[in-house]
Amino acid sequence: MNAITSKTKKITALAAGLTLLLTGCAGEPNANTDGGDAELADASLTVGSKEFVESILLGQITAVALENAGASIEDKTGITGSATVREALQTGEIDMYWDYTGTGWVNILGNTTEEVPEDLYAAVAEADAENSIAWLEPAPFENTYAIAVPEDFAEENNIATISDAVTFIQENPDQGSICAASEFINRDDGLPGLQEAYGFEFSEVVELDLNLVYAQIGKECFFGEVTSTDARNLANDLTVLEDDLSFFLEYQGAMTLRQETLDEYPAIANIMAPISEALTADVITELNGQVDLEGQRPKDVAEKWLESEGFLE
Repeated sequence: MNAITSKTKKITALAAGLTLLLTGCAGEPNANTDGGDAELADASLTVGSKEFVESILLGQITAVALENAGASIEDKTGITGSATVREALQTGEIDMYWDYTGTGWVNILGNTTEEVPEDLYAAVAEADAENSIAWLEPAPFENTYAIAVPEDFAEENNIATISDAVTFIQENPDQGSICAASEFINRDDGLPGLQEAYGFEFSEVVELDLNLVYAQIGKECFFGEVTSTDARNLANDLTVLEDDLSFFLEYQGAMTLRQETLDEYPAIANIMAPISEALTADVITELNGQVDLEGQRPKDVAEKWLESEGFLE
């Protein structure tokens, strides 16, 4: 096999601008709305998130909901990288953030993708409890990694599955490039594991900020890393390839927080349970689209949705 070649695209100005749009006033305390039943009137809590839209949006939903219950909230959404935000949780820099079961199983707990328990959420929650981290009940959406190509490219070359893509790349190595973010390129449950499971290598790896990948599929590269609940798949006319060998893990979203925080403020679980239950795949994809496609601020989208669902008083 050819060795993977990787070239880094530094588009810092665009990435920085998008980060400012997504995080708004990240790092500054939100103004208290004096709403709700003041279940958390004595609580001062810091809400974090990873840097991509869905994670920031989930962080903002959490912040608005807990603030509505009387808590004083500091916004630290938009932290770059799974390892960084997890460390922030463990060290007390933040009190909570949303993560995914697949990330918990592989990246946090150090397991492999070869032996995955049937109830992944239960296994992750039980194991991470030993680290004094609680996983609240997951939302009914799964945001898995996926590989996508332009719709017309898929149709012209009869590519519907990742196995189809492997055959195509082996026959057309000059069209075997993939755009992907640094984390996916280096994660065992990302590109390295995918290539090992399917027995191939992309001929070129183009490293981009994740927020720039979608628009570059079919331009900068033929294939791209995407996630399943991202509205930009539809907006950019992308075909998400079937993972016919079922390599990618289940990535069910759930809020994580230190057990000591939950013990001190058990109302957090009660407040978040119905909100989490309402976050179906269709709902989170629609909310993602309001940010990604319409340019709305995550906090505004969060407030509007919570209010429309009757979660704010």
